[in-house]
Amino acid sequence: MWVSLAAALMSAFCYGIAAVMQAVAIRSASRRPARIREGDPAAGRVDPGLLVRLLRQWRFVASIGIDLVGFIAQLIALQRLPLFAVQAVIASSLAVTAVFAAWLIGVKLSSREWLAVSGVVVGVALLGSSAGAEGAARVGTGFQIALMIAVAGVAVAGMAAARLSGRARTPALGATAGLGYAVLAVAARILPGFSPGQLVRSPAAYTLAAAGIVSFLMYASALESGSVTVATAAVVLAETVPPAIVGVIFLGDSTRHGLTGLAVAGFVLAVTSAVALARFGEAGEQPQARPDGVPAKRSHGRSQATTPV
Repeated sequence: MWVSLAAALMSAFCYGIAAVMQAVAIRSASRRPARIREGDPAAGRVDPGLLVRLLRQWRFVASIGIDLVGFIAQLIALQRLPLFAVQAVIASSLAVTAVFAAWLIGVKLSSREWLAVSGVVVGVALLGSSAGAEGAARVGTGFQIALMIAVAGVAVAGMAAARLSGRARTPALGATAGLGYAVLAVAARILPGFSPGQLVRSPAAYTLAAAGIVSFLMYASALESGSVTVATAAVVLAETVPPAIVGVIFLGDSTRHGLTGLAVAGFVLAVTSAVALARFGEAGEQPQARPDGVPAKRSHGRSQATTPV
């Protein structure tokens, strides 16, 4: 159990660091204006070329490697921990991003944000001490087909969200991406094993891959021209609450005897605190040097192209 919890924390640590690197890469690769005006043709589509351009940036490629380590750790955690615990710990990666940004690129955290970081730590500790072992992860064909349909639904919903204008576009894309990550977590939980033969024969493996690609593209689109805080808060809520419900109802997740209240408190505290740190869904750009060679002033918490909250 504790090994699985350590794996979940390692996953959050990797995701948090990778987020800083990906944020810089996304802004550099984006061809959208900082603000998309209503009626602009760019507002109505997701840019598939974004992923191709990102693959040409070393920060993004390195961050994918770090994300891969985090994902493997997440898979290990899902073997023994319930979904509600793992997803809440993954949401705590925002606290890692916040602390990492404060240390590495000079982002200044407010007292409220340091309190939120503390809330994440306490919430995760409560979850770790109260989560029981996962239930049976064997599911029928109908459940796996439902996951495939869910991925298709996320893709369609994302395309519709991309066509929205005004303030509705960013939270809609963020929530869609979060639901995709939720499907990814459930699919990872029901994998029969990790050998090549098992993965090739498992529908869940293909669902997982499709959900990851669709979700990342939707989240990147939300970050391109919208509020980082709004987008990330929507992702956190959508990727934590639905899997927790699915795990309890369909997969037999539970808490230790008599500690249900403690687990609920830890889950709510961790997720709420993560939402309070949502602006660190993009940690800001590295400082750039001026022509005279003097480093330019660092942006605090977000790039200069980010739309204010």
